[in-house]
Amino acid sequence: MTETETTNMMCPLWRRLLALVYDLVAVLAIVMVVGLLCELVTGGRLITTGSQVHIAWWYQPLQALVVAAYFAVSWLRGGQTLGMRPWRIRITANGGAPLSVRQSLVRVVVAALPLLLLLLAPQIGLKPTLWAMAGAWGLWFAAALFGVRCQAVHDLVAGTEIRRIG
Repeated sequence: MTETETTNMMCPLWRRLLALVYDLVAVLAIVMVVGLLCELVTGGRLITTGSQVHIAWWYQPLQALVVAAYFAVSWLRGGQTLGMRPWRIRITANGGAPLSVRQSLVRVVVAALPLLLLLLAPQIGLKPTLWAMAGAWGLWFAAALFGVRCQAVHDLVAGTEIRRIG
């Protein structure tokens, strides 16, 4: 396969970012449903207020696990999330093969690494922390602008690529 043929099959960054916007809507719905179910299970005591707000210790890890599962399972079952379908793009291993479980998990973890910057919020404040996260994700995706295969950082680390289909 020539470099031109490879480039034509790769997904441009703008298309994958629009698919990500669609996925954010799906993720918001999933998070809301999980939150409602957790509130029902705890009898409305998931989040308590008073002089301080207290969130059950297990709630945020559960939400992270559910969101990660949405992406990983979607990629493993057909290579597409809900947001990728209307934009006719699919994630594959380098070369076009389906993703392995390892690749899917590595991709989720590396894509989520900028979320660790939230740990800085108590020290530097929420607004600077959110800007730092946006900058980190900007760098993650900027890598896709420079490579022939249009791979973001999480694609490079996991050995995956986003391809146009149809």
